[in-house]
Amino acid sequence: MSKKVITREEWERKLNDVRIRKEDMNKLVMNFLVTEGYVDAAEKFQMESGAEPDIDLATVTDRMAVKKAVQCGNVEDAIEKVNDLNPEILDTNPQLFFHLQQQRLIELIRNGKVNEALQFAQEELAPRGEEDHSFLEELERTVALLAFEDVSNCPVGDLLDISQRLKTASEVNAAILTSQSLEKDPKASKLVKNAAMGSEPP
Repeated sequence: MSKKVITREEWERKLNDVRIRKEDMNKLVMNFLVTEGYVDAAEKFQMESGAEPDIDLATVTDRMAVKKAVQCGNVEDAIEKVNDLNPEILDTNPQLFFHLQQQRLIELIRNGKVNEALQFAQEELAPRGEEDHSFLEELERTVALLAFEDVSNCPVGDLLDISQRLKTASEVNAAILTSQSLEKDPKASKLVKNAAMGSEPP
């Protein structure tokens, strides 16, 4: 069955005819603020619009504290905070727990704690690498940082980039959102992506 082709003018007219209820728009805005962690803005928006968040805003503050801890390299603190929020998150997500432990190892290496890093790798990460070979590859890449005096020119130097911290922080954030029965991306972002992909004008 072939798709009906419409003109650009008809497309724009149909687009302009779409009416979104204010209540639905408010829910989308609140969902965005909660998912992205803008607690103060969510509280103000709640007072102004009457839109209720799907979860207690205090848990958003806790989630943002975890994310910030990882972004600052305080991984032990982040793990403690995740367990305070919900211990099942790390118990049921071995990949996430490994990535947090890997980030701890990276921070030890970054701080020049070579002996501590080696001991940590052997005691905490190597056993997990034996259980899952994909973990072993990541562990080997991370330990390879120790072989270079100038890590800025080594092939695995990207692990010390801030982007690695952000990647781990994003993974933790997504896991916490999932545990709270929330989607990791704001609904508004998904709507925009879907509109861009599936409804392009001619």
